[in-house]
Amino acid sequence: MVTSYPVEFDVDYPARPLDRLTTAFRILVAIPIAIVLTTLSGETYNATNHATTYVLASGGGLLFLPPLLMIVFRQKYPRWWFDWNLNFLRFSNRVTAYLALLDDRYPSTDDEQAVHLNFPYPDVQQMNRWLPLIKWLLAIPHYVLLVFLFIGALLAVIVAWFAILFTGAYPRGLFDFVVGVLRWGNRVNGYAFALVTDVYPPFRLS
Repeated sequence: MVTSYPVEFDVDYPARPLDRLTTAFRILVAIPIAIVLTTLSGETYNATNHATTYVLASGGGLLFLPPLLMIVFRQKYPRWWFDWNLNFLRFSNRVTAYLALLDDRYPSTDDEQAVHLNFPYPDVQQMNRWLPLIKWLLAIPHYVLLVFLFIGALLAVIVAWFAILFTGAYPRGLFDFVVGVLRWGNRVNGYAFALVTDVYPPFRLS
């Protein structure tokens, strides 16, 4: 039986013709919003290294160390740190979805648009206070798989780019695959770095 995971991610499939002009020049069009995200994350942002942001949380935008220390020593996850992480990851995912051609609306800095990421505020008192110290280590099998999945997703986006230019539509199978890879990455991020759940991420795209 497949159960829902605390970290939920989805992108609405565009049931309309996508903008072929902005699709053709998506990388150039996305430069301004990528600069905004770069200033928040503290690292150079592009479509390929966003996989690293998901898996390794190496950017400064995602607050990892402060919540970890608070959970371990105080069994507390300050709400404003949680809200920052959730909203930063939502914004980051909107930019990623735009670069992956999943949506042709320019990424908003605050509106949800077609990209949906949610995870609950954790009850840290009910969580293992020491587990955050090793979650990043326990997630290593996911990192390995995600490297290959992100390569596959990049190839899918390239194929979709040609499909949109000729037909105006994102092939549904490719769309679901790319969204599934991003969903997988968000689950790992929520578990190992945002530290919002102790439930180990499932090995699945759905």
